[in-house]
Amino acid sequence: MATTTDGRTSHPERLANTPQIDGFSGQLIERGHAEYDAARAVWNAAVDRHPRLIARCTGDADVAAAVRHARDHDLEIAVRGGGHNVAGTAVCDDGIVIDLSTMRGVSVDPAGRTARVQGGALWGDVDRETQVHGLATTGGIVSHTGVAGLTLGGGVGWLMRKHGLTVDNVLGANVVTADGEQIRASADEHPDLFWALRGGGGNFGVVTSFEFRLHAVGPALLSGPLVWLAADASDALRLYREFIADAPDELGTVVRLGTAPPLAAIPPDLHWRPVVMVGTCYAGPIGDGEAVLRPLRELGSPLLDLIAPTAYVDHQASLDSTVPHGWSYYWKSTHLPDLSDALIDVIAEHAFAAGSPRSYVAMFHLGGALRRVAEAATAFGNRGASHAITLDGVWRPGEGHAEHDSAWARQFFSALEGFSQGVYVNFLGADEQPERIREAYGDEIHERLRDVKTEYDADNVFRNNQNIQPRSG
Repeated sequence: MATTTDGRTSHPERLANTPQIDGFSGQLIERGHAEYDAARAVWNAAVDRHPRLIARCTGDADVAAAVRHARDHDLEIAVRGGGHNVAGTAVCDDGIVIDLSTMRGVSVDPAGRTARVQGGALWGDVDRETQVHGLATTGGIVSHTGVAGLTLGGGVGWLMRKHGLTVDNVLGANVVTADGEQIRASADEHPDLFWALRGGGGNFGVVTSFEFRLHAVGPALLSGPLVWLAADASDALRLYREFIADAPDELGTVVRLGTAPPLAAIPPDLHWRPVVMVGTCYAGPIGDGEAVLRPLRELGSPLLDLIAPTAYVDHQASLDSTVPHGWSYYWKSTHLPDLSDALIDVIAEHAFAAGSPRSYVAMFHLGGALRRVAEAATAFGNRGASHAITLDGVWRPGEGHAEHDSAWARQFFSALEGFSQGVYVNFLGADEQPERIREAYGDEIHERLRDVKTEYDADNVFRNNQNIQPRSG
């Protein structure tokens, strides 16, 4: 790269016929560029789309310029933050990808307990900076998840029962609208948009930065999984049900049913064996966590107990290698009520029927602080559910599991139909019906989202998402 006489960065590797964008100083990538295939790839390798142009932005002005260019040239828009959404909404065919992946700045105000985070940041970026001050906010359970996508859909993570969803900790956002205007949304500025951004997905504009509330967390806490063999799944889930009935808000748990991943902490003789893993994270003093978790650790003689004091940043990254970029993913998901015997039987019957050793089921314990926020205070729906479950078909490209494990997820989902209590919008796959988007919010919130969509994006410019349709006319 070189610097032009006007101070802008030039890109000599740009093809001679690459279109120019007025006011854009970032990198433009199109077919034939050496970086094109890497730039269009997203986390889910099952998504294989070919945009006409990728606009890799350096700041808010670049984003605004790219939006205006797309409108002027009638180009479909996809917005890429971390590129981690299973549906692959970060990339489109024959349109423009507004790529925020180099906008990863994180600025922490330790005295005010806030952080400003750019829209291309990953949760590992946030955790690394906030933990310098012993602070954190609710993020994803994988550190290479993008901040923007997870936040805009709601933000399920280890700290949610104590500190709320990610959206419950958003104080403001800088947004580029469908007209290319740069505005701020907060409780005092564009409050209708601020409400919609907190759960309504990427429907309303490109969020170039967020302001988050932070909480005292870590730098070390008590966390880790307990492991039972798959043959004991029904008993383990019943024991888990009894334990979480009185679990304090500080305790976050995620149940994983599948084969034991080949992590260094897991003995080699257990690698790829079907197991039930109950992951734990106690967001409070380690001594208190020891007392809280002792009954669970003593229930049913678990095969393996890996709960130990752990640096929060290490805990947040502990599952990264089990869901890497470049594998193929197919998800079905729903929210669930409390775990009845009938529901446990359905889960135990279907959970281990996948063909790929990488496929798994993840079940997140909700409740706690989620339920203490009014149902319509943000655009996140179904706060009264007890659990969110994802049925995740996972395989490496070329392994031949795509058809079988996609069918497994669909059949498992059908078996759960009688228990369904809505769905988390970030867990919806690419083949979901529009009715499931309404299901993610409930009728009241969905209709209000349509009103905001109509006000800020009446032409549905931002439609590569779990789309909220504007009102016509």
